[in-house]
Amino acid sequence: MYTAPTLKHFAELKVKVDTPQEIGHAQHGQRRVIPITGGTVEGHGWSGKVLSGGADYQLILTPRMANLDAHYVLELDSGERIYVHNRAIRVAEPEITARLIKGEPVDPSEIYFRCNPTFETDSLSLKWICERMFIGTGIRRPDLVEMHFFEVL
Repeated sequence: MYTAPTLKHFAELKVKVDTPQEIGHAQHGQRRVIPITGGTVEGHGWSGKVLSGGADYQLILTPRMANLDAHYVLELDSGERIYVHNRAIRVAEPEITARLIKGEPVDPSEIYFRCNPTFETDSLSLKWICERMFIGTGIRRPDLVEMHFFEVL
């Protein structure tokens, strides 16, 4: 019998970002590196912070579409750490994408932003997240990315 997957909310992240490092139009598209400078994470019964030092490696493929490839570390209040590798797709009309690239505020309803985070951790209480699939939604703010991650059941 076919059963459609359901989603269970896992965490809310607010990832602070710095000024993009513009590489320019390389052979695959417009390349940018967005430094990650900190942030917060809230889960069910746990919380922590986003450590500085990560980055989002962006490739603007077309005036409408970008591939995002972020790598960063969460540190829980308990001191345990989670490595996050989050791949995403962001699609919007060309004028909306241009405004995002300039760092201007944009109405989140005008952007399709979905992600697929994977995790690595030594945390005994959260080791199970390495054995599950997750998807998420995101909102790009001028200095912040807000995301909600969901476990696929």
